[in-house]
Amino acid sequence: MFAQELNCKVTINSDQIQGTDKRVFDVLKSAVFEFMNNRKWTNEIFKPEERIDCNVLINVSERPQTDKFSATIQIAANRPVFKSSYNSPLFNYNDKDFTFYYTEGQALDFSENSYSSNLTSVLGFYAYLIIGMHYDTFAMNGGTPYLQKALAVVNNAQSAEEKGWKAFDGNQNRYILINNMVDASFIPLRECMYNYHRKGLDIMADNKESGRAIILESIEKLKSVHEAKPLSFSLQVFFIAKSEEIINIFSGGFPDEKAKVVNTLNEIDPTNSNKYQKILNQ
Repeated sequence: MFAQELNCKVTINSDQIQGTDKRVFDVLKSAVFEFMNNRKWTNEIFKPEERIDCNVLINVSERPQTDKFSATIQIAANRPVFKSSYNSPLFNYNDKDFTFYYTEGQALDFSENSYSSNLTSVLGFYAYLIIGMHYDTFAMNGGTPYLQKALAVVNNAQSAEEKGWKAFDGNQNRYILINNMVDASFIPLRECMYNYHRKGLDIMADNKESGRAIILESIEKLKSVHEAKPLSFSLQVFFIAKSEEIINIFSGGFPDEKAKVVNTLNEIDPTNSNKYQKILNQ
C-alpha cells in the first residue's frame, strides 16, 4: 500500500473562544486532518516513510457568527537529511489573514481549478507550496509543477472576500509569497534551496567541510535576490525557517567561513544580525 504525500499533524487552539460548544473544533480538527493527509495532491507514489512531515496550527481568536471564525494559521514543514536522523526546517510561517466559514460536519470541498471556500483554498495552497518547496530541495526547480498549482489557487481566489489573496492585501500574504517564488528575480532563492539541501546538508554526514562550503556558497548567491528585491518577503520567510540552523552549521566552521557568512547574513538578513553574532562567538 502507498501513502499520500503529507504526514500532517493538525492542532486547533480555541482557548480564546469562551462560552460556546467546543465540539465543533474537534470535528474541524478531524476534517482538516483528513483533508491534508488523505487527499492525493500529486500523481507521484509516496511510500509511508517518504511522506512530508508538516504541521498545521489554527489559532482561533473570534467566532463572530456560529459558522464564522477569525484565526491565524501557522504552517511548518521539515525535510529529512540523508544519513542522519535530523530534519531540516523547510518552511515555518504564521499566516494572520485567515477568516473562514465552517459548519460542523461540513464536507471540505476543493478543486485546484476553482474557488469553493477560504478554508479549503488556504489549506490547498499551503499543501501545494510545501510539496513544491520539498521537491525543489531534491531536484533543481523540481517543485515547479506544484508551485504552479499553488499559484492557480491564488488566481482562483481573486474574487474572494477574505484577505491574503490579492496584491494589495498588505505586503506579506499568499499572493506575494507564491508570485515571488515563480518570479525570475527569485530564481537564485530556489537554486539555493536545492544546493543548500541536496548538495550541502545531504553530504555533511560524509564530508562536513565540503557540505558547509556548499551551503556558504548557496547563501552567498542570495545577494542577487537582495539586490533586486531588498528585504523581500520571500527572503524573510527563508530566514524565519533557516536562521537557527545556519547558526548551528557555521558555529563549527573555520574562522574565514564564519566571517564571510556573518558578513553576508548581516547584509541580506539584517533583522537577525544580532543572532548571527553567535557564529563568531562560538
